[in-house]
Amino acid sequence: MDKYSFLNAAHTAYFADLYDQYLKNPDSVEPSWRAFFQGYDFGSESYGMEDESVEVVSTQIPEHVQKEFQVVKLIDGYRSRGHLFTKTNPVRDRRQYEPTLELENFGLSNSDLETTFNAGEILGIGKQPLKEIIRHLESIYCDSIGVEYMYIRKPEEIQWIQNKLNINDNQPNFSPDEKKNILKKLNQAVSFESFLHTKYVGQKRFSLEGNESLIPALDSLVENAAQHGVKEFVMGMAHRGRLSTLTNIFGKSAKDIFSEFDGKDYEQEVFDGDVKYHLGWTSNRNTEGGHKINLSIAPNPSHLETVGSVVEGIVRAKQDDKYSDNPSQVLPIVVHGDAAIAGQGLVYEVVQMAQLDGYKTNGTIHIVVNNQIGFTTNYLDARSSTYCTDVGKVTLSPVLHVNADDAEAVVHAMLFALHFRMKFKRDVFIDLLGYRKYGHNEGDEPRFTQPKLYKAIAKHKNPRDIYAEKLMAEGIIDDTHVAQLEKQYKDKLEENLEDSRKIDKTVITPFMADEWVDYQTVIEDKMLQSIDTTFSKDGLAKITKVISNLPKDKKFIRKIERLVQSRQKMFDEDKLDWAMAEHLAYGTLLEEGYDVRISGQDVERGTFSHRHAVVKVEDSEEEILLLNEISDTQGRFFIYNSLLSEYGVVGFDYGYAMASPKTLVIWEAQFGDFSNGAQIMLDQYISAAEDKWKLQNGLVMLLPHGYEGQGAEHSSGRMERYLQMCAKDNMFVMDCTTPANMYHLLRKQMKAEFRKPLIVFTPKSLLRHPLVVSSVDEFANGSFQMVIDDATAKADKVKTLVFVTGKFYYDLLEQREDLKRDDVALVRVEQLFPLPEQQIKDAIAKYKNADDIVWAQEEPRNMGAYSHILMHLDEAKTFRAATRRPYGAPAAGSSVRSKIRHKEVIDYVFDKSKNNQR
Repeated sequence: MDKYSFLNAAHTAYFADLYDQYLKNPDSVEPSWRAFFQGYDFGSESYGMEDESVEVVSTQIPEHVQKEFQVVKLIDGYRSRGHLFTKTNPVRDRRQYEPTLELENFGLSNSDLETTFNAGEILGIGKQPLKEIIRHLESIYCDSIGVEYMYIRKPEEIQWIQNKLNINDNQPNFSPDEKKNILKKLNQAVSFESFLHTKYVGQKRFSLEGNESLIPALDSLVENAAQHGVKEFVMGMAHRGRLSTLTNIFGKSAKDIFSEFDGKDYEQEVFDGDVKYHLGWTSNRNTEGGHKINLSIAPNPSHLETVGSVVEGIVRAKQDDKYSDNPSQVLPIVVHGDAAIAGQGLVYEVVQMAQLDGYKTNGTIHIVVNNQIGFTTNYLDARSSTYCTDVGKVTLSPVLHVNADDAEAVVHAMLFALHFRMKFKRDVFIDLLGYRKYGHNEGDEPRFTQPKLYKAIAKHKNPRDIYAEKLMAEGIIDDTHVAQLEKQYKDKLEENLEDSRKIDKTVITPFMADEWVDYQTVIEDKMLQSIDTTFSKDGLAKITKVISNLPKDKKFIRKIERLVQSRQKMFDEDKLDWAMAEHLAYGTLLEEGYDVRISGQDVERGTFSHRHAVVKVEDSEEEILLLNEISDTQGRFFIYNSLLSEYGVVGFDYGYAMASPKTLVIWEAQFGDFSNGAQIMLDQYISAAEDKWKLQNGLVMLLPHGYEGQGAEHSSGRMERYLQMCAKDNMFVMDCTTPANMYHLLRKQMKAEFRKPLIVFTPKSLLRHPLVVSSVDEFANGSFQMVIDDATAKADKVKTLVFVTGKFYYDLLEQREDLKRDDVALVRVEQLFPLPEQQIKDAIAKYKNADDIVWAQEEPRNMGAYSHILMHLDEAKTFRAATRRPYGAPAAGSSVRSKIRHKEVIDYVFDKSKNNQR
């Protein structure tokens, strides 16, 4: 049997069944099939499956009808597999795929080429000879654009795509003026890179050469998106082609880029800066159609794909803030490298966010600048998938593969992507298949590893010259046109170069300056100043009443009802717990007009079931958010359980905070050390962005921390890592012990006139600890305490002064009471960075009779805050350190062993003869 015969038989049976459906109800089949069946006289006999086998059905259908079905199968083959046989690779032969689209594979032959088939109706071209149907299919699916879409499960999307592809045979149809503009933008891309290549020989610039058609494509995207109502673009891309994009699309002056190439110092002393191809930019552009559009390209580190999640967060913040009625007015664009999109797991995390309530942005246009190589690694060694874009199929997104040498096809594909995104509010991917003219950077020698490829590239014309020849052949331009374009553009670059050399220092323009106009940059001394976070008791009472009463007409689980009602009881009894600290912090900020966004794994209820910010109706699972019921003028409260991701979600929330300084943005880890899955975000953005890019950010990270015998991964938030990243004025690090301090800390984060990332090591066992309560007055009239003195200790009696942080304080307090020791003072250091050195010194001075000063922590000596205290406080060098021994893992897996070690540390705090440091 022929290896394709079973497919043909099955297909025949399928379409016979479809014809049965048509006979019963013509309107129940798609219009194209209706036209197909109407155009053919099948007679009245039913060809349905019924109880008959495929073979029997096949014999009942006349041969000429079977031929029609074979043509339909051929059409289906092109739609499903045509992308494998395109002319999309400008410098290499394509890999060979089987089965091919040869006629014989579909039960057809050359003798059928002149036969007219009704199947042409499916393509919208009517009855046509087979050769015309094939010509049409080749033009649509096998030319400079390959399209993958047949896996999409929504018929209306497939129908829309097919209709779109049928227009002009999926071929560009631009006017002469549009073609001249494409050439103009191509010339800018080519001339910019060649100018840099001659003026800054050997300097890294990560040129776009080989994929210059990205520039006219982006230009067309901006112009056309504005006509579709897009008001803002937010773009993320890595280094390759970034300088050209900044200059030729975002309008950054070439003069500024030349200053960066010259390596001048920065005008701001406290700002360290970054390499030129990492910097962000924001500008406003007036389009040719008379629209004003805001353009932002986010700053990015060298850690590829990291910026993608940040971009999505920025976009969502803008959508929530200014475009909630039509979020599609903000358009995210993420530009990938081919090796990076295939190799970096963050891409999968970001793709999975695309349709989630807490993270969706109404569709992203993903563009891959495909060099077919990653540094020195060939594409065959860089992925197992057929295409680098196959991750896009996770969300059933259409993918277009385009020959980067065909500038019109690239622009055509970009407009297709725009129209799809605006219509269906979903992601779409463009694989821009080009090459990399030089090495990974301009000082690299690519022939070492790809000699054959680079011989071909050396002989290859650039896309501008290829396109210019095409336009000359069409009579649209003459042979002097390109030379004039190049001279005009390079003359402007020369002027910019001269101007740049008259400037002594580089000035870095702030990213998204409009959003940050009300905020000041501060250094450490300002971070240590007190901020008024008071809020009236009456206001607190009003909020408490709202968050303590569920709707009377809905049914809730009884335990939840009691829990919610207990909030009022706590307020009335003047004993507010940790959950109330959070709720009242959020509620008061909302009442003052701030927004609050919380996301992370299981944050709606809280991993430890303390928050219950979202309450579910028992029968319907309808969600009730009481914090959105405080008043008519309040801010908005958003809270979302995230996907099981740290890297992507932290990046998203960081981006959200970057674009919305008036929103309290919180990411909570399920357990503190799970944040290490987002370590790149911590290293490259959270700790360093203000130094590198002048970027403030108010992201709050809540990291559950504390040793309760739950093993290595459920004890430590790895505070030592955060503290090691602390320097000068880059962030706050806290380890609070009272609900009132937590309440004021969260309010302080928003009431300040500046923004810094805030890392909070939150407790687990303290969430319901009977001693961990605060009074209403402490909430209403208190403030954040960086150091909490021992209120019960009498200074003249104290012989041992213990500095401690976090939950360990309560363990020591219990031991002190058991031992009835009044000669030990327990002073809590609530703020670890910036370290309140003076307040610690004041405590040492107060307890002047203490001849034994202890730093106590439950973490191993090589972890926790001990090394940080040693680094920042000279007096700490004389402290006695009471810690666990140094370990490789944060905690023991055995609960018995954990208790033993914990007890050893506690004992040593109170009796230095029990030194466990052996």
